[in-house]
Amino acid sequence: MPDQTALRRDIRLGYLIHDVSRMRRTAFDQLMKPLGITRAQWWVLAHLSRHDGMAQTQLAAMLDVGKASLGSLLDRLEATGFIERRPDAVDRRVKRVFLSRSSHQLLERLVTIEAAFNEQILGGLNGEDRDALIRMLSTIKESLLKLELPDTTGLDTGEID
Repeated sequence: MPDQTALRRDIRLGYLIHDVSRMRRTAFDQLMKPLGITRAQWWVLAHLSRHDGMAQTQLAAMLDVGKASLGSLLDRLEATGFIERRPDAVDRRVKRVFLSRSSHQLLERLVTIEAAFNEQILGGLNGEDRDALIRMLSTIKESLLKLELPDTTGLDTGEID
């Protein structure tokens, strides 16, 4: 029988990680609202700042989102002038995604805002504590990536077709 104290602690840790993540997302979304950008759009722009001109399908894989979901995000970013989609020079079926000039200015602002935000929420932790937190969360992330979960595709969920 599992140790009940350890079990409660581990369950509490899961809830705490979830709550911190949810609260951080909500607060960050509020900061982004005046700029007219969502956290998901910021995420796309941040990846493109490191991989400008990558194929749309590669970007979807890198972000671990579906092609349709990414397509909607890119549509909004393109409509606001933050990205451009261009056909690949070799394979015209492939669309490459590029940052626009205006997105570079926005990215500089977003990086500054995020740094101030992180300092505000992490201000109670010294550098050593921050490094330890990053190390521990990275260890948990690696464990999650290594999980071998059963394939549930095609299982009967009880829903009627």
